[in-house]
Amino acid sequence: MPDVRMASPQGKWILFATVLGSSMALLDSTVVNVALPRIGRDLDADLAALQWTVNAYLLTLAGLILLGGSLGDRYGRRKVFVIGVVWFAAASLLCGIAPNAGVLIAARALQGIGGALLTPGSLALIQASFHRDDRSRAVGLWSGFGGIGAAVGPFLGGYLVDGPGWRWVFLLNVPLALVCVPVALRHVPESGDGRRHGRFDVLGAALGALALALVTYALIEAGSGPLGVVVTVALAGVATGVAFVVVEHRRPDPMLPLDIFASRQFTAVNLVTLCVYAAFGGFFFLSAVQLQVVAGWSALGAGTALLPTTVLMLLLSARSGALSERIGPRIPLTVGPLLCAAGMLLMLRVGPDASYVADVLPAVLVLGLGMVSLVAPLTATVLASVDVARAGLASGINNAAARAAGLVAVAALPLLTGMGQNSYRSPDAFNDAFGRAMVLCAAALTLGAALAFTTVRRPPPDCRTPECRTHGNVLAPPLEGERAKGRLS
Repeated sequence: MPDVRMASPQGKWILFATVLGSSMALLDSTVVNVALPRIGRDLDADLAALQWTVNAYLLTLAGLILLGGSLGDRYGRRKVFVIGVVWFAAASLLCGIAPNAGVLIAARALQGIGGALLTPGSLALIQASFHRDDRSRAVGLWSGFGGIGAAVGPFLGGYLVDGPGWRWVFLLNVPLALVCVPVALRHVPESGDGRRHGRFDVLGAALGALALALVTYALIEAGSGPLGVVVTVALAGVATGVAFVVVEHRRPDPMLPLDIFASRQFTAVNLVTLCVYAAFGGFFFLSAVQLQVVAGWSALGAGTALLPTTVLMLLLSARSGALSERIGPRIPLTVGPLLCAAGMLLMLRVGPDASYVADVLPAVLVLGLGMVSLVAPLTATVLASVDVARAGLASGINNAAARAAGLVAVAALPLLTGMGQNSYRSPDAFNDAFGRAMVLCAAALTLGAALAFTTVRRPPPDCRTPECRTHGNVLAPPLEGERAKGRLS
């Protein structure tokens, strides 16, 4: 039984190692966005190449993160986590020395593989290590500091782009890994699910990744590629996705056991995740470019503009997790997306010669409050809806949903908003498309809030019967005996 307490030295080291490792992956999902205009100029890349610079990473991350979670559950979460950190650092080094856009895109795909190994393991290690009374707070702190890592990315990226250069956006991961690995090996206990046996679902992993790749290619090329090729690739992507579901249903030991979706709570929260992170993916991809190309700010200025979200996440995320534990996840998961939607609509005020205080600050403050309300309860609710032995799998599914949503948003928004291949070089063209994109992102967040309000429920005070644990009202992990009383909200 997990028994590490938050106040102990070991508990603090576990939190430090898992936050540092996961922050590497989260940082790269946002820090690169600030560097995109400079990368495009230095490597003479069009908009499609910039989309692939973001999406190559998200593609392998989303496509393989389920396998990464299962590997950790089966062979040791700490072991897989450490391998992922080392892999990620090596791929980051390759990104930093890439001579052209093609090599950079390939290296970004390799980065995503490392992220697929370390990201689910970081959260699963917390779930498997901490005492049940401290688990909600630990998840809240992990979510908060992880959110800070994602939010500080634009600021850090801007500093590096305007200073030593955009390549240091990637090279920075190497020293972070050199700190993370020895701490994890020394202080983090190994954990896993020894009951799991059988062969790896290589076919399932390949079909899932291929389906995402085909759909992404079709969306990116739809604006400029041959119509017949685009339609054929899109249909092939859909067919491959259907084949993935069929294979996972029939395999005795699938990468994605479909019975995990018997929990309606787990399914509902992942649907909310799809809506929320599609909006976040589109926002972070476009906002930094908007501030540089349209408003005329430097990369550092564009990154600094988002710092209030970092401060709010730092100050309030742990309290948000505790509040969700007291009142249940429904209200935070409804209010949070609505606040984020309001923040994105406020970004419509950001245009040429935008004022930070009058135009940008109100938007990022409201967005930050929404993220505070949303991130920690979302994560805790996902983990609370499954057995602790499946923590890595649940974390992998939720992360896959989040990354896949961002992947599709980055691929689809330029198409849906009418961006051409050189729009990011034209302030007027980009500004018009950005406005349409923010409306679409706000709509996705509103849909997520509606889903949360109608489907997410608070766990009942005592949920130990088989009917409660296995049917539509399942809201807590199927823990046995007195452990059922230590559930997360």
